[in-house]
Amino acid sequence: MASGPQLGSAAPDFTLPGGVLSGETFERADYRLSSARGRSVVLAFYPGDNTSVCTKQLCSYSSGMEAFEGLDADVWGISPQGVDSHESFARSFGLRMPLLADEGRETARAYGVSAPGIGVRRAVFLIGPDGVLRWKHVALLGATFQSLTTLTDRLSGIKDA
Repeated sequence: MASGPQLGSAAPDFTLPGGVLSGETFERADYRLSSARGRSVVLAFYPGDNTSVCTKQLCSYSSGMEAFEGLDADVWGISPQGVDSHESFARSFGLRMPLLADEGRETARAYGVSAPGIGVRRAVFLIGPDGVLRWKHVALLGATFQSLTTLTDRLSGIKDA
C-alpha cells in the first residue's frame, strides 16, 4: 500500500462520478476536488455500500450534515462501487452526502488506501479550503470509523486556523 499524501501537502486532485440524494431525486454529477476550493472537504473512503460498518459510518455523518455545513465543510463518501449502487444505498438509508464511484480505485491508490483483498481501507482525509491535507486517519482494520465529533472537532481547528 502506498503512503498517500502527507500532512501539509496538496491533496491529490481527482474527478469522480457520483451523486447526492436531494429530496426524492438522486442528482448525478462529476465531482472534482479542486472545484471545492474555498470550503473544507471531508473525504470518507469506505469499503462498500450496504455493509454494516459502512452503513453506520455514513448514517452518522449524514445525520451530522448541519454540523459540517456550519463549519463550511462538505463530506464526500468514496468507494469502489458504481453510481447505481450508490443511488440504491443513499435511498435505502436517506444519506445526504455525495457518494462517489472510484471503480478503478485510482483515487484510492493516490490517497494510499487501496488494499489487496479488501479493496479500499476505511479512511478519512480532511482537506482545507486551500486544498491542503490537514488531517488523516487510515484504519488498519475496517471495523471502526472516526466519529462525527472527532471530525467536527478537527474541522473546527481548520476553520479557526
